Amino acid sequence: MRPRSSRRATKLGLAALVSFSLVAAACGSSDGDSSDAGGGSTESSDSGTDDSVAPTDTEAPVVSEGQIDEETVDPVGDPVAGGTLRYGVRSDPDGLNPTSSALDPAGLMMSHAVFDTVAAYDTDDQPVPFLAESIEAVDGDLTKWQVKVREGVTFHDGTPLDAAALQVNFEAAKADGLVGLAVRPFHPEEGATEIIDELTLQYNLLEPSATFPAKLASQVGLVASPAWLAAAAEDPTLNQQPVGTGPFKFESRSADSVTRFVRNDDWWGGEVYLDAVEFVVVTDTETRTDLLFSGDLQAMHTLSPTSVDELTNADDIQNIVDETGEENFLMLNSEVAPFNDLRARQALTFATPLENYRALIGLGLARPADQMFIPESIYYNPDVTQEGDMPELVAALVADYCAERGAEENPILGTPACTDGKINMEYQIAAPSVVNDRTADLLDQGWKEFFNVTFDRPPNDQSISDSIIGQYNVVSWNQLGEVEPSIDRVYLICSSIGAISLNFPRYCSEARDASINEALASTEREDRVPAWQSVVQDMHDSYTYVFLDHIKWDNAFAENVHGMCDHTTPEGTPLRCTTRGGTWVSSVWLSE
Repeated sequence: MRPRSSRRATKLGLAALVSFSLVAAACGSSDGDSSDAGGGSTESSDSGTDDSVAPTDTEAPVVSEGQIDEETVDPVGDPVAGGTLRYGVRSDPDGLNPTSSALDPAGLMMSHAVFDTVAAYDTDDQPVPFLAESIEAVDGDLTKWQVKVREGVTFHDGTPLDAAALQVNFEAAKADGLVGLAVRPFHPEEGATEIIDELTLQYNLLEPSATFPAKLASQVGLVASPAWLAAAAEDPTLNQQPVGTGPFKFESRSADSVTRFVRNDDWWGGEVYLDAVEFVVVTDTETRTDLLFSGDLQAMHTLSPTSVDELTNADDIQNIVDETGEENFLMLNSEVAPFNDLRARQALTFATPLENYRALIGLGLARPADQMFIPESIYYNPDVTQEGDMPELVAALVADYCAERGAEENPILGTPACTDGKINMEYQIAAPSVVNDRTADLLDQGWKEFFNVTFDRPPNDQSISDSIIGQYNVVSWNQLGEVEPSIDRVYLICSSIGAISLNFPRYCSEARDASINEALASTEREDRVPAWQSVVQDMHDSYTYVFLDHIKWDNAFAENVHGMCDHTTPEGTPLRCTTRGGTWVSSVWLSE
């Protein structure tokens, strides 16, 4: 164990040295942290699942981690009010408007302070009503869902929460150029929602979905004041000054620096203890970790393997560790040469030096990934293993490809697909940094015998844009981390492919679509297992992803921070403690 004092002695004055810089965010973004490894972008309870969500199941095993390490927590008595929590985060979102902003883990955590979601995940990873009083399917084929919101809830500006407010939020998200990409494929163009009565809104789907309530626990479920949304549409600067129903109210925001929220004394969800919470942007993980040890921060999140290892081995830091979220992987664009040919995709996969990556970049601390599920997940497919370190299989594939298609143009490079018997390709290093450059060099050691690799180093936001419009060959990425996997289907299905696409590899598999639809139609979680295992197999067989490792998120807290996992619904149902690098702050309190 490494105590805080040993760090403090060697890191005097760090607070004065902190500099803040923007890392652009997206639904699944490349990693811009200069010391976070990886590439490119939830406890058991007796209360079970709230009966007001239908259909549901409560028998599936708990898949998530993310409970506080009880060995590091000392009981200190009842909660007390007061104090400011300074929470170090790794990036700053472009705005805090849930209907239009690209919210990464830091942006979502800020948003959960000021907004509430219609639903939230319980400790069995099932969506339960939160801002809603009930969420119910109202027809036999699961294409119509009615949400009744709680009576008497108001936004921070005094606007009442009602069905009309839900409708305004949903329609704004659906119409947005970016957020709408995750909404429009699943709802009719007209009549996507219907107001049933003052408090009840009906959502109409194009296809049956037993898991629709989970969507309302995601960004689409964050509910903003309709009056504020209208004002922000006229004045986009207001996207930086969010108005919700949440436990904290917006006070101030300095881009790439500090966003401050103060307690909402009238929060409908119960008592809020902190006077304020400040989200402090510190893009460098090492600096962020040092600031926690020195006491300049009381909380932080990180996915850096070395930082997670150091924090979890410190004897005066509390840790909420979760590795059920995103995976690090390489992503191949199957729409253009050379990777519009299976042989080229297989060749790159087989040539990838997985063992060296995991040892030298993951440092043996990050768990190797074969697919989008960890082995503890009920959806894990034990028959799928990520291939790599197989150079003996590459030469024949490259020779066949170049002989047949080598004269075709690689439109990303503007060169022939092959030169001198090697495949020409571009590897995009999103958010250039020491670790990302080191990763590129390591990968090229495995590739260069068979590929002529050109390296592109765009800023993170440009890399995201390039991926959305298909202007890349290979890019490093992290994604596929939703608690309910069907929420991630927008990245996997054929209908997401277009001029602007969230199916970034632009690979269409009708068999994969059929398996996803089969999973969506199953009301019991166990019944979805074969379908998701088929999806995993199909992803493997497409050779559009090379999985590297599972991201391990750590939300770390000083000894005087308490209540991080005490968030519940008004009915008392315990909620999942952490999701994709974020935690709740509504129940947090500080001791002396």
